Amino acid sequence: QTKDESPNAEPLNSALTSLQNIDRYAKAAADSAAQTKDESPNAEPVSASDTVRNIDGDATAAADSAAQEQVVEVDVNVASGSPLPGMKQQLEEAVSIPKATVDILKDQVFSFDTFFVTSHEPYEGGILFKGNLRGVPAKSFEKITTRLEVTRYLKSRSFHRYKCVQICECSDLCAAPGYPQNKFGDEFKVFLLINPEDEKPVAVVVPKQTVEPATGSVPEWAAAGAFGVVTIFTLLLRNVPVLQDNLLSTFDNLELLKDGLPGALVTGLIVGVHEIGHILAARDAGVKLSVPYFVPSWQIGSFGGITRIVNIVRNRGDLLKVAAAGPVAGFSLGFGLLLLGFTLPPSDGLGIIVDPAIFHQSFLLGGLAKLILGDVLKEGTQLSINPLVLWAWAGLLINAINSIPAGELDGGRIALAMWGRKVSSRLGSVTIALLGLSSLFSDVAFYWAVLIFFLQRGPIAPLSEEITEPENSYIGLGVAILFLGLLVCLPYPFLFDPSQVTDFDF
Repeated sequence: QTKDESPNAEPLNSALTSLQNIDRYAKAAADSAAQTKDESPNAEPVSASDTVRNIDGDATAAADSAAQEQVVEVDVNVASGSPLPGMKQQLEEAVSIPKATVDILKDQVFSFDTFFVTSHEPYEGGILFKGNLRGVPAKSFEKITTRLEVTRYLKSRSFHRYKCVQICECSDLCAAPGYPQNKFGDEFKVFLLINPEDEKPVAVVVPKQTVEPATGSVPEWAAAGAFGVVTIFTLLLRNVPVLQDNLLSTFDNLELLKDGLPGALVTGLIVGVHEIGHILAARDAGVKLSVPYFVPSWQIGSFGGITRIVNIVRNRGDLLKVAAAGPVAGFSLGFGLLLLGFTLPPSDGLGIIVDPAIFHQSFLLGGLAKLILGDVLKEGTQLSINPLVLWAWAGLLINAINSIPAGELDGGRIALAMWGRKVSSRLGSVTIALLGLSSLFSDVAFYWAVLIFFLQRGPIAPLSEEITEPENSYIGLGVAILFLGLLVCLPYPFLFDPSQVTDFDF
């Protein structure tokens, strides 16, 4: 391969030509100086080296000026209508991405075969690119991320990072002293999202620092442990009716809490299996979860666990798998234990005496009670049941509450994964409004509405690629979870014994 054909030939030839020009100018200057000396004996001679230094200084100044003109920083003020909900700035100072970097992203990373960029604007400390998505979204995004990882550039030590950006295609040049080698994938993160303003695909590139999880002042395990201890106490308390009537007497009668141990174990087992389902699915999908925070409740023992997703989820399919795994595990165990409680006689032969009105609190519970108990179930007639029914129903209720399609609850994540961010946001608003109305009649609904508003309101952090829909089988599973949660939460409106219906007096 000849010198001219070598990848390094052009810059070397350019440097050689510049040296030849400088040498020619120096000789011309020396001749001019000699002529001036002959014409003016008193004139100070001008050396060729001074002329070369002047020319070199002018060239350096011109190069610095050109570099400054090339590195035009982009304003990074946050715009309205963010397609990056939940994104928090993690930088101590604003980071400006120069125009040269933007051009490289447009031409080298996106290109015409994946996402043809038509315009861009500063956004969330990064850049939002608008354009036309080409091909299958998942495959196009894979190409984009691959290019982002392999595209390299040089940055001079004399400039702030991101400045003097240059595509690196030569290993010798990359290894040159003073010019460290860098990858765009080490500095930036790319998202392929739906713009809520016009429902069209957009690509967002942000510095990686902005998507790093924030760390709190208190270790997660310490806070989660404290919540767990209180939750164990409320699970025990919930299964001791005597103490529920007088909460202040609990600490004077701690020995009575042991009577609530069986119920606490059953309900806690359902809640624990729910969280294990999340953990196993997250491990399979490459999703990192925080330590679960179990929320205590004196009404039903616990409101379940709050588990944060601490990294960026790849797509809606992975989010649906992780979000649905918990309710699937919890509902399966809880439903099985509920059927077992209806069919098995109490271990002591007496069981627990309840009023049938309790079964009207849940459509699922009331329907199963009517189906299994039959004519034994009559309004106003107390009956004995296995306490496993109430323990399992509490676990089902906790799962159902977490399946509400709102905020960052399991149901909210499921809704976003199935129907996208815009539809899930509207569904969440309607759900919270209905939950607020229900709180007028139920203290459980009131406390849960407060909990969602302050702790789980969201919005859900962006996924790497939010355009591709999950598989139909997983969508069907998600719909089934939301529907089952609705059956658990809605009341049973029918009478158990139709013969008790009497004529109305007018």
